[in-house]
Amino acid sequence: MRLLFACAIIAALVCLGAAQTTPCSCGHNPPGPAAPRSLKPYTGAPQDLRPFSKFTTPYYEYYQDLIEYNGAARDVPDPDLNSLNEIRIGFLGPLAYHPDETLGTHMLNGAEMAIDEANAAGGYCGKPFRLISHNDYNNWQNNLPSTGASKDSEIWGAASNQAVRMIYDDKVWAIFGSISSETTHIALRLVLKAETPIVNSASTDPTIPETNIPWYFTDIQDDRVQGYTLARHIYSELGIKRVAILRVNDRYGRFGVLKFRDASRRLGHPVVIEQKFMPGDTDFRRQLQVIEDSRVDAIVLWTDVGPAAMILKQMQELGMKQRVFGSHRTIGDELIRLAGPAAEGFEAVFPYDPTRTDLRWLSFNAQYEARYHEKPDHFAALAYDQMQILLNAICQAGLNKGRIRDALTGITNYQGVTGDMIFDPNCKNIAPMFLARVHDGAMTYRRITMEKPYARVGENGVQYSGPPLADENDATVSVAVFGPHAEDAVRSAGSLNVLNNSGSSPLLADLAKTGNPRSPHERLNLIAIPSDTAWGKSADELVKAVYERHVVAIIALDRNSSHLAEQIGVKAFVPVIAISSDRALTSTNIPWIFRLPEGTLPHQALACVAAAIAQSGPNRGKLRELLASGADVRGVRFDTTGEAQQ
Repeated sequence: MRLLFACAIIAALVCLGAAQTTPCSCGHNPPGPAAPRSLKPYTGAPQDLRPFSKFTTPYYEYYQDLIEYNGAARDVPDPDLNSLNEIRIGFLGPLAYHPDETLGTHMLNGAEMAIDEANAAGGYCGKPFRLISHNDYNNWQNNLPSTGASKDSEIWGAASNQAVRMIYDDKVWAIFGSISSETTHIALRLVLKAETPIVNSASTDPTIPETNIPWYFTDIQDDRVQGYTLARHIYSELGIKRVAILRVNDRYGRFGVLKFRDASRRLGHPVVIEQKFMPGDTDFRRQLQVIEDSRVDAIVLWTDVGPAAMILKQMQELGMKQRVFGSHRTIGDELIRLAGPAAEGFEAVFPYDPTRTDLRWLSFNAQYEARYHEKPDHFAALAYDQMQILLNAICQAGLNKGRIRDALTGITNYQGVTGDMIFDPNCKNIAPMFLARVHDGAMTYRRITMEKPYARVGENGVQYSGPPLADENDATVSVAVFGPHAEDAVRSAGSLNVLNNSGSSPLLADLAKTGNPRSPHERLNLIAIPSDTAWGKSADELVKAVYERHVVAIIALDRNSSHLAEQIGVKAFVPVIAISSDRALTSTNIPWIFRLPEGTLPHQALACVAAAIAQSGPNRGKLRELLASGADVRGVRFDTTGEAQQ
């Protein structure tokens, strides 16, 4: 197997090397201005995620058509190649004195790798490409982290000064960068004046291409695509209703959550609460406690991997059970290393699938690791793809900034090492994203879109339309308790309190007070069926309890037992009260399943069932009808899908 894998890598390297030896066309056949194109609606957003879609149709919508450029840049003559020693491209990224300098270095690595490969193939007509790097200073940090000494006077003018130097001193043909959306916005104004293309692979601020400046191109999906995709997954796919946001208090966090908030409101579930923290914070317990007190079902993080790992660990310490989701910067191998078991179940959107095995991706990984002695993250991989796109555009268009811009804007699809990309008329990648999920100490990825599912099970509630069921005539009312350590759950003090009418759920007293003629029964009987034995034996015992001992309900203690009990309950018409965090239980259009959140104690579920039986009598159908009615049963209300309401 190892030999086959090694052979595949070698073959991939040979194929990639062959592709890299294709000579640059040096502008001999420039593409010309891009043909007009449109995408309606903007970014291809589904109808229910578009602004005001439920109320009105706007008379005009921006950003749906390719931006025109009618300036004179195309008429500037190409320079004499003999007068050039190299073809310069400017790079602007956080490389020093910046909290994102590691990410900036990865981005620079990917870009330089693409440059070196192009030069190995002959560069531009024998002239090497050269990357001129400039540091993107941290505008919010006025002191050096090591000495506390003030920086030079460039702090707020760094982006504009660096862009001016690249354009007019370095005489670059295009600019690459940056991660910071603030810096990119500033540089964007400079390239508008100087008519110079700027490409990006890391800034996700959706307002950058919405400036209508026709010199911008990016290969990373922005925060709109990320926010819409997360909202669709959380609300439409998982059925979660109450969500909190926990974000870093900088421009990335502030602008990043805007589109998720919008999508949440449009899907009918406004964000319950939003908490923020400052860059560099390490203690998030205050924010987490506020979120816990808000009784939310899930938390969305908009931050980086380091803070995300600390948040997950502190949630575990506080005993918080909410599901957690994140933006693209919260996921990576480092998350599992830093958070350990606390990362289990965490999900985040990601630009591509890094686990796929196509040869181009494998060969890129092998070359990157050999060169930099680490795996490439998405800052490196997307920078490599973006630089390849830019170099191809220069080779097609020649040394003319206007024609380079034409070549970039004419791209509608691109197949890079990170996968297939789709570019809208605003020259940004809108390809569907992937959902990364941490499970058993590893990450899995699957394609996910912001599209509305073509069908939604249980959208209008779940109903039982079968024949009426008869009362059970046994001398006792029996309830099965199925799951790991079921005997312990039945013998617990809480369960005995329910059975002996000495706790908060005096069943016999309730039966006596109601005088219900349908309930001549004198006691509640619990049947313990442990699932931590042979699975077939457990299933047989559960079937016997349903068909021979005529239980009127099943209490399932964990996810696995709940799924098995659900299969039996739907066939035998027996209500199942599941204690599990798996919302898939209630998304199957089965009217006999009712879910209590993970962490609910068995005797609490038993108290709910006992109180319901006291009202409905020993009748499975009437018991199901009561539970699904939304009535308060010992402090619990279920909706028609079986989900416990907050």
